[in-house]
Amino acid sequence: MLDLPLQAHLLFIGILFLGTLAISRFSPKIGIPAILGVLLLGLSINVNILEITHEQASNFQLLGLALLLFYAGLKTDLAAIRGFLEYGVVLAVGGVVVSSLILGGLIWFLGSPSAQVLSVGIETIPLGAAMLIAACLGSTDAGATLSVLRSVRDKVPLRLQHLLEFESSVNDPSALLFYGLVVGIFVVSSTAGVGPSLESTVVTQVKIFFQQIGAGLVVGFVFGYLARFVINDLVEERSQLLVVAMSVAFVVYGSATLLGGSGFIAVYVTGLFLTNTRYRSPDINHVTIQEVLLPFNTMTEITIFLIFGLLVYPPDLVDALPIGLLSALGLMFVARPISVLILQPLSPFSFKESLLVSWCGLRGAVPLALSHDLSLAIPRIRGIDPAIIGEISKNAESIIFIVVVVNLFVQGVSLPYLARTLGLKPDIHLDSGLAT
Repeated sequence: MLDLPLQAHLLFIGILFLGTLAISRFSPKIGIPAILGVLLLGLSINVNILEITHEQASNFQLLGLALLLFYAGLKTDLAAIRGFLEYGVVLAVGGVVVSSLILGGLIWFLGSPSAQVLSVGIETIPLGAAMLIAACLGSTDAGATLSVLRSVRDKVPLRLQHLLEFESSVNDPSALLFYGLVVGIFVVSSTAGVGPSLESTVVTQVKIFFQQIGAGLVVGFVFGYLARFVINDLVEERSQLLVVAMSVAFVVYGSATLLGGSGFIAVYVTGLFLTNTRYRSPDINHVTIQEVLLPFNTMTEITIFLIFGLLVYPPDLVDALPIGLLSALGLMFVARPISVLILQPLSPFSFKESLLVSWCGLRGAVPLALSHDLSLAIPRIRGIDPAIIGEISKNAESIIFIVVVVNLFVQGVSLPYLARTLGLKPDIHLDSGLAT
């Protein structure tokens, strides 16, 4: 590795971000999401001049996700989702669980001896590893979803757009909690001594799961009140709002985590609270917070995808390409549609609208970030054969990357055509009344 001076690093970073700007400008013109273009840009360059490790990238993604979810909460207007709030929550949480379980079973089958006629590139995938890979892929990406929705805004009812925005925002913390639950069930916490039985582990992890949700909700509401006080009484001008917003997001995330709750749920709830409350100044409120956060939010998301593209070594993808492609197809055509349509009896939307929802399950930043944690968890899976740990760890990250790329490309390109084919009618009167 060349020992380049700081000035060369800054030059490289500047050129990279100018490249992402060009990619973001022209990717939608050829029908692919901008973030996919950024991810592929990093993959095509594949030069680790910045010497960023997977752990550093994962830590940065953690901070970035806290800000992205805080912003997502700020963008969620309860008045806009009135009438389907309960269904949106059930879809976000239940959809993650159902799609992850189905996808995990599919990956396990593809990696079993009975599927070797498919030549999937990996001899054996234990059930624990398959479920961990699927849990990593449980979250849809809010940024990708919103980016694609902009291209079909005139073809989709505004109410349905609000559902997709709400679901893609809420299922991020849901997917992270479910991934933690799966890790707790299949991964041995310590190599020393005899661990607890699988049954007691499941019960313990389910309790922790609900504790994180409850504590995250409580912390989010409490800090929502405190954040409103800070904005009303301490902020004097608009230029201070970026510092306030970032500080609130990090304080809420850190406090919730230290108290045993989900930091991601807490920051989302705090943002949701701030959007649906009143402020003293008409010039300093949730709308201006959104405006000052938007450029930073965009920068954060672009950086996350660029870094993960830079970290992937293309030849590592070759062995996992068959099972990665099959997993992507299984996610798009089986797992995601079933997870949406199985909840159709609870849905206030038509079957055609639910079909569009089932196809709008784009994966993105969260699976890429969790793939690093996955490589650390696989060696501690209960009963795993030490001889296959290296093979599974390397290929698991490749499977996730391939699924994300294929998913973003196929669904991002085809979504406008599907919206036209379904013949959905946008609500003109709602659009004019609720658009901001």
